[in-house]
Amino acid sequence: MTDTNLLSVANLSVGYSTSQGVVNAVSDVSFDVRRNEVFGIAGESGCGKSTLIRALLRLLSNNGVSTATSITYEGEDVNSFSDDKFRDAILWKRISLVPQSAMNSLNPVYRVGDQVIEAIRAHRSVSRSEARERVEFLFDVVGLQPELMRSYPHEFSGGMRQRAMIAMSLALDPGLIIMDEPTTGLDVLVQEQILRRVREIRAEVSSSIILITHDIAVIAEMSDRISIMYGGKIVESATAIDLFESPFHPYTLGLKNAFPSISVMDNELISIPGTPPALIGEESGCLFEPRCPFSDATCAQILPQSHSVGEMHQVSCHRHTDVTELREKASKKSTWHC
Repeated sequence: MTDTNLLSVANLSVGYSTSQGVVNAVSDVSFDVRRNEVFGIAGESGCGKSTLIRALLRLLSNNGVSTATSITYEGEDVNSFSDDKFRDAILWKRISLVPQSAMNSLNPVYRVGDQVIEAIRAHRSVSRSEARERVEFLFDVVGLQPELMRSYPHEFSGGMRQRAMIAMSLALDPGLIIMDEPTTGLDVLVQEQILRRVREIRAEVSSSIILITHDIAVIAEMSDRISIMYGGKIVESATAIDLFESPFHPYTLGLKNAFPSISVMDNELISIPGTPPALIGEESGCLFEPRCPFSDATCAQILPQSHSVGEMHQVSCHRHTDVTELREKASKKSTWHC
């Protein structure tokens, strides 16, 4: 790990045991998160984004099993930690989580401020008054008035509850904050308020952020680097600018077609036909092949390897050398809906 990397993950896989067989929800995923950056992970629902995060934080359900070659945080091999040591040394103190459906994560019978105070005192030896002062500061950081600490969750709007969960994630000054679908269920105006506040917080604190979302607009606005997931794998990674200006993978090209442009007002949005793979059983070829209009015989038989196509730009596609042709054809609706 270099000095620029805060978190490094190598060959992480997750399988869920089900009555139909093992679901390979995440397969051989590797990535780095650098210090003081927003690292975005995007993809359709069911592609493995949230499972990836639950595996990193050891929050998988009982039927889930994860393996990894290595997971290092600030140069320390946290993959070798026992569950108790990981909870005590890493969770919340150094890596915190704003969970999916965070609006529903607060206990409805406790005052919001007390819940954040409790989280602080569970991990630090501080008095209640010291913890209260910390929560008052955090509420101010996320744009909530300190007197709202005495309110119950039902007295908060959706956006206010989301802000409260962000305050809780900041409580112990973690180096890495994971935000799983932070704007899901919020209207567009509240989404913009939350994202603006996250940008302001990022400017004030030194934490890195992993941003998980299926919303391409959110990932484009917030991220420094982006990884695109499909079928439990990372299929393309690049800086945010490179990914949207020069995409290589057919799946990324398809996602870009579904992203409205503010410069081309009459640009038609094009959906990707088909459905994501079931991920049960052995892998055979590229998982996107059944939905890909550019696939050939090789795609169906051989799993593509990662190729470097530029600085900090990797793609897993057999046809990455044909990208000029692919980009031209991908912009036409007839290519996807022939």
